[in-house]
Amino acid sequence: MKKRPSRTLQRRDFIKNAALATAGFYIVPRAVLGGKGYTPPSDQLNIALVGVGGKGGAHLEAVKNQRWAAFCDVDDRRAADGYQEHPKVPRFRDYRQMLDKAGKDIDAVMVTTPDHTHAVIALAAMQMGKHVYVEKPLTHSIAEARQLLEAARRYKVVTQMGNQGASMDCNAEVAEWIQAGVIGKVHRVQVWTNRPVWPQGVPTPQGTETVPPELDWNLWLGPAPLRPYSERYLPFRWRGWWDFGTGALGDMGCHLIDPAYRALKLTLPTSVEASATTVWSGDFFEANYPDSCPPSSIVKMEFPARERMPACELWWYDGGVRPMRPAELGSNEPFGSWDGGVLFEGSKGKMLCGVFGENPTLLPTAKMKDFKKPKTVLPRYPVSHQMVWVNACKGQGQPSSPFEYAVPLTEALLIGNLAVRCYDIKQLQPGKTPKSWAPYDYPGRIRMEWDAANMRVANFEEANRFVQREVRIF
Repeated sequence: MKKRPSRTLQRRDFIKNAALATAGFYIVPRAVLGGKGYTPPSDQLNIALVGVGGKGGAHLEAVKNQRWAAFCDVDDRRAADGYQEHPKVPRFRDYRQMLDKAGKDIDAVMVTTPDHTHAVIALAAMQMGKHVYVEKPLTHSIAEARQLLEAARRYKVVTQMGNQGASMDCNAEVAEWIQAGVIGKVHRVQVWTNRPVWPQGVPTPQGTETVPPELDWNLWLGPAPLRPYSERYLPFRWRGWWDFGTGALGDMGCHLIDPAYRALKLTLPTSVEASATTVWSGDFFEANYPDSCPPSSIVKMEFPARERMPACELWWYDGGVRPMRPAELGSNEPFGSWDGGVLFEGSKGKMLCGVFGENPTLLPTAKMKDFKKPKTVLPRYPVSHQMVWVNACKGQGQPSSPFEYAVPLTEALLIGNLAVRCYDIKQLQPGKTPKSWAPYDYPGRIRMEWDAANMRVANFEEANRFVQREVRIF
């Protein structure tokens, strides 16, 4: 006797093929069933949200016409609003228990936790055949990024990274201008942000603090090394600690570098070098805070030629540092927005845009008066970034930042962070103070050559310790 498909698989097949309903199968118009914007239960995706507090609140709103199958959060304080808004949704603290107990009712999982837990949660979900949406940056380490890409291919699930600019019209518009040759061959891109807007370049907390009863500290740490709880790590300040976050480059790079990455069809850098702020703890005595990201940094990545585009360099600035104002921009004209900007430099001119590619502008700005935009050739998305993914899970269109695209972008940023972390050799060798100011005392202050095929820095072995991290069993 032929085995009957499970209820879950039957419903998934229905969702995927709903748009191809045959004659004799009639779906009552949504407006008739429940008013404008109503989505009938048969057309809803069953989604689990891991990380209900903080950024999770935006996802609760963005996909509110779908069905929440389960919630998971290690901090009841942060999740309180979401729990109150959806009191009937099953709640868990451990994502593994959620997948085990509620997995049969889950079609897809959204991961909006700190960077250091992205990969373990997403991988567990994909191994169960769940579609995944993972916040940016996709992973905490380069090895994890490649692992998720391999899993996405193996399990054939729909994936999306949470860099929402990828679904915005302005992002596509920037790519169309660049690829149409409006400013000629682009040889340099300069990108800057006002991040960090959290403490960096600070000492590791000492002493003992009481863990709030609403927080499961062991689960919050997850795969990161065990350390005592401190309020200086969360709920938002984790971004500035290497064990949990990826600094300003990891936080905002997926937004700001995305327009350039997409427009220039970038892959992986062949080399990277960095300069970072020195923190002083006394006269001529540098502080040694290896757990904390530096207050500011400048990173240069070199990309090879691809297709018909020449080799180019991408410069990143954070911590309030930014490139000099281009001569073509008037002294009273805005240079990006308050939180950053992107400057493209080509053989025929320059172009300026905001964080997600907003307001692309040719320089001098007078060029915009008679400018005729190139033909629209790239997709536009009339729904939110999250709903682009939801629709793709249902077989309706493609995601705008699938792991095939998001992994190389994430890896490029994490390669940049290798140079930042290794900038000062004393951060790698605590307690050892250089005897002089000679350049050889700072071997991290070199141009690192990236060997993509072997996933390693070819000319500075110390950096390779950060390519892959040891995962704690928790």
